Amino acid sequence: MIEPLVPTPLTELSEEELLFKDNVAAFANSSLRPYVAEMDQSAHFREDLLEEFFRLGLMGIQIPERLGGAESTFFMSIVAVEELSRVDPSAGVIVDVQNTLVNNALIRWGSREQQDRYFPLLAEKWVGSYALSEASSGSDAFALQAKARREGDKYILNGRKLWTTNGHEASLFIVFANADPDKGYKGITAFLVERDFPGFTVGKKEDKLGIRASSTCELLLDDCEVPAQSVLGQAGSGYKVAIETLNEGRIGIGAQMIGLAQGALDHGISYAKERQAFGQPIGSFQGVSFPLAEMATEVEAARLLVYNAARLKDAGKNYVKQAAMAKYFSSMVAERVASQVIDIYGGYGYTRDYPVEKYLRDAKIGKIYEGTSNMQLATIAKLLLK
Repeated sequence: MIEPLVPTPLTELSEEELLFKDNVAAFANSSLRPYVAEMDQSAHFREDLLEEFFRLGLMGIQIPERLGGAESTFFMSIVAVEELSRVDPSAGVIVDVQNTLVNNALIRWGSREQQDRYFPLLAEKWVGSYALSEASSGSDAFALQAKARREGDKYILNGRKLWTTNGHEASLFIVFANADPDKGYKGITAFLVERDFPGFTVGKKEDKLGIRASSTCELLLDDCEVPAQSVLGQAGSGYKVAIETLNEGRIGIGAQMIGLAQGALDHGISYAKERQAFGQPIGSFQGVSFPLAEMATEVEAARLLVYNAARLKDAGKNYVKQAAMAKYFSSMVAERVASQVIDIYGGYGYTRDYPVEKYLRDAKIGKIYEGTSNMQLATIAKLLLK
């Protein structure tokens, strides 16, 4: 008799993945958690923690080993973002942008010379950033107004970028500008811009509702001089770089959101066991226990979507629809779980003396950046009806 095939659960990790997950979780709990409230209040991420990210290899997970990285999988990046975000989503997004956007773009589009120059730095000490959005181009990303003109062996960039994650800490920026406006979006070009290039300035850091320790800055390009060899990919292929990189990045935001949701849920479960009312733990009442059960189910469903998209990406299969689904659903679950956990805490949850109100503030951005929820729905619908 032929034994039926037993499918491997998507959430089942290999020994290597599980060990990595446990190590990141241990670091987050011991080294990151004590400073979460302080960094949120000051809107500043500690430099010593950033140095620890590099020391632990969290900033170069997929970078080739010969260039200083771990040469691991995209899925490992997702695991790292999830576990860090369980403690502090600000930490999660720093590692996310580094790995799923900047490093991934260089892996796919960078020349051998660009990789040889930047990967050792990105693995050891340089934070990376990704600058696409502008005042007039958010969801309509290709309406960007930044311009680039060729002058001999360099490009001159002019314009202003907004909402740039990691802008305060970054030494390398992937900047998008239109080098041939007559061609519309087919003139958009991606440039590797170093922080000390002439004419490049990091401007105001935004004062945000959530993920406050993660910097979000404007960038000013005032006759910024960029060597021609710093074009990422080819001139005019920037729209492809942007689209394909953001498809990967959405899985990273999904990981941030499931980590956030799990972190909030952990607090809710713990509080439901400890808090007494009417002579018994509040978790003994269905009005508390049933919402916890629903939340746990939704978090697990969101995790399955995120892990599935990451596994498809690593397998070289089409994952665009699954990435959009993962990002859409996980951001929705994160906001709902964070809000319901505050309900469980009652008045305590509304104060900053307890950690759960921060999860709700942090969750809101999940529906906005790297493609709003409506943009994810548009992508899913388009692919369904294609």
